[in-house]
Amino acid sequence: MAEQPVEVPVERVAPVTEDAAVPAPVFVEHFPRPRPRVVVRRDLLPAVYVLSTVAVLGLPVGWLWAALAPVRTAVVVESGDARPVLGESYHRLDALMIFLLLGLAAGVVTGVAVWMLRERRGPVVVLAAVLGSLAAALLAQRVGLGLAASAHVLPESARVGDVIVQAPELETWWAVLGWPLGAALAYGCSAAWNGLDDLGRRLG
Repeated sequence: MAEQPVEVPVERVAPVTEDAAVPAPVFVEHFPRPRPRVVVRRDLLPAVYVLSTVAVLGLPVGWLWAALAPVRTAVVVESGDARPVLGESYHRLDALMIFLLLGLAAGVVTGVAVWMLRERRGPVVVLAAVLGSLAAALLAQRVGLGLAASAHVLPESARVGDVIVQAPELETWWAVLGWPLGAALAYGCSAAWNGLDDLGRRLG
C-alpha cells in the first residue's frame, strides 16, 4: 500500500505594501552646553566672609605654635650676648618647621572647607581663601612670637656664665607661605578631581 504524502503547514507572511506603517528614523541633535561664566558680583560678599573667617584662624594657630615650639638654652658670655648651648641651635630649625607644618595642615583644612561651599565654588572664593590664609599666617606669626616672648622673658640681671632660656624665634618670613600654599593645593586638587566646567555649583 503506497504511503500518502503528509501536508506540512506553511506560515503565510503578509506581503509588505507601501501603506504599511514603517517607523521613521529619529534624529537627535546634541547641542553643546554654554560654557559657564565666572560669577563675580554674587560671590563678592561670601568671599569677604571667607577671607575674614580664615584670617581669624591665625589666632589659635599662633597660640599652638607658641606652645609647641622648643625653647633654646643659652649661656651668657663676657660680651653680654647669649650663646646657645651645644646642640640647642638646631631648635631654630625645629621652630621654623613646626610653624611651616602647622601652616600646611591649616591650609589643607581651609581648602577643603571652602570647597565644601558648593554654591560658591569658583575663582573668587578661592582667591579670598588664599588671601585669608596669607593674612592668617601673618597673624599667627605675630601672635606666636608675642606669646613666646612673654612666656620666656630674659632676666635683666644676667651675669657671665648664667644659663638662660631663650624664646623660640622665626628668622625667616618664608614660613608664612605654607598656609596659602596648602589652601590653594587642596582646592586645586579638589577642582581637578571634580572635572566639571562649573565645578558642580549649578547642581547645588
